[in-house]
Amino acid sequence: MLSLTVFLPLLAAALLAVPRLSARWIWVTAAAADLVLVVVMWLGYGGGIGYEERLRWIPSVGAGYHVGADGLSLPLIALTAVLFLACAIHSSRQQERPRSYAALFLFLQTVSTGLFAALDLLLFFVFFDLSIVGMYFVIAGWGHGDRARSALTFFLYTFLGSLALLLGFIGLYLGSDPRTFDIVELTATPPQAGALVLLAVGVGLAVKTPTVPFHTWLPPAHTDAPAAGSAILAGVLLKMGTYGFARIAMPLLPGPWRQYAWVIVVVGVVSVLYGALVALAQQNIKRLIAYTSVNHMGYIVLALGAAGLVAGDAQARQLAVTGAVTQMVSHGLITGALFLLTGILWDRAHSYDLQRFGGIAATARTFTLMTAVAAFASLGLPGLSGFIAEFQIFAGVIGTGLPGAVVAGGLSIAGILITAALLLRVLQQAFLGPPGELRVPEARPYEVGSIAPLLALSLVIGILPRRLLELIEPFSAALVTWVSR
Repeated sequence: MLSLTVFLPLLAAALLAVPRLSARWIWVTAAAADLVLVVVMWLGYGGGIGYEERLRWIPSVGAGYHVGADGLSLPLIALTAVLFLACAIHSSRQQERPRSYAALFLFLQTVSTGLFAALDLLLFFVFFDLSIVGMYFVIAGWGHGDRARSALTFFLYTFLGSLALLLGFIGLYLGSDPRTFDIVELTATPPQAGALVLLAVGVGLAVKTPTVPFHTWLPPAHTDAPAAGSAILAGVLLKMGTYGFARIAMPLLPGPWRQYAWVIVVVGVVSVLYGALVALAQQNIKRLIAYTSVNHMGYIVLALGAAGLVAGDAQARQLAVTGAVTQMVSHGLITGALFLLTGILWDRAHSYDLQRFGGIAATARTFTLMTAVAAFASLGLPGLSGFIAEFQIFAGVIGTGLPGAVVAGGLSIAGILITAALLLRVLQQAFLGPPGELRVPEARPYEVGSIAPLLALSLVIGILPRRLLELIEPFSAALVTWVSR
């Protein structure tokens, strides 16, 4: 079941080689079928590592095709399926080389799902690197503005991060006994590896997340990428970094993670405040949303760092991890919707300049409503998924009872205030203010059909979070218990 979910989009991409078949319908059908498989997996999940498959691959180095799903990976696999279906619907009118465009996104869906399912370091790295290649061609081939430069910057930064990650994985392999790349076996007997291995793994994942100061590739990549590319980059690919922290860095290097937990907390706080303050200064709407991603990823890093503060309350640290995983899902839905909404602006006006827009609410009410819901969800309004995630993070970090954690949590709460100010400024100036230079007609039905379900899921999580939290909490408890040992 899990392997079918991983490779079905790649099989659909191969069908695009048949000229008579419609690229649009193959893409939408494959993405919808993959989502159905994920729903079946979710309903049939019974705890622990489910849907596990293990095959020999490179036995001489202890690497295998080992995949499975648990309370960390299954929500992200579901998020991947939802976002790729939304992008397939949103791109159904793609006119420029539609077959190649669809094939690249189907390829990206396979490598993204495969990474979240991987339980082998080498397999994880293969999917990690392939995601960089796929997104490079999406930005370079279908972006706008200075797309070649933005794609090259994205590739060089993230590929350099992946090389650091590979060095860290080799360190984990050499420190294991018996030597293996299998994550489950390495978790059971953590490798004899220290701070340098954590630094290599941490830098590689921090570039992908991205955290300050490794974030500089993100704004140009988002600004010049097509709308669907930005939605996948922010909603799925950034989660590969935070997922790697929770799947690899924390359980495989528990000692170094505890030792440098305060450093990770500080990096999280700096990312939260820096991302929010720089976003506040932006006049380009897409760059503004890109910097809010730095802010929201900072909350996750802060929570995972707090989980390593073993002197703090254990239940509070479990709550912080649960909030971090919930934030991964919430940010994917909300920011994916925001980037698809900016795609409507580009399609109508070929501009992201906030100063050139005004009075959009008078001509595009549905578009305005979706933007308002996405903005309020992003700033953590109660009743939407952002509130559930951020409340758990703050309660967990502050609830550890450590003075430094209380200060870090208090400073990070200021990030919500800044985020509220910048998003309300966008709504006031572009949507509710006097008519601007550029006019924006109403959203089309297929655009509404791609964005509204993402916002509806955010609302469902915000009102009825129990089903998601019940899936995540056993993983959070196990991770915090393991790191504490």
